[in-house]
Amino acid sequence: MPESRGKLSSGTLLYRYVGAAIEVLLVHPAGNYNRRAPWGIPKGAPDPDEELEATARRETLEETGLDITQPLTDLGFVDYTRSKKRVHAYAGLAPEGASPRCASWEVDKAEFIEITRARRIIHPDQAALLDRLVRHIGAETTTGAAEKTSA
Repeated sequence: MPESRGKLSSGTLLYRYVGAAIEVLLVHPAGNYNRRAPWGIPKGAPDPDEELEATARRETLEETGLDITQPLTDLGFVDYTRSKKRVHAYAGLAPEGASPRCASWEVDKAEFIEITRARRIIHPDQAALLDRLVRHIGAETTTGAAEKTSA
């Protein structure tokens, strides 16, 4: 991998349907100095020789208490404009009845947030991931999504 692992992060963009709305799981970084910091996907740095998807699953468990076992879709990565950090993201439907919690000292909030509001509070460099998620969901059959919510 050409990029330095210190500037590399991987996480999940979990989503669920609530009626016709889409909600995404975001976390807020803990600490007084982060009071006004933007929200983001649960993510973190890979361990040596750890696959990025495995990192995404592990970090989601560590930060939100959610054990992600369902298939995930690679959404690619975004590069932060200032820090040059690269964030890989994997999208997946949230587990049925998922109830995220702050499972790590690193986060002070872990919540499903309606996607329109999520766009306003997410880290600006991660906003492209929301667009990719919407395109990914749109590629799924709309009837399949409707069946999931009415089940």
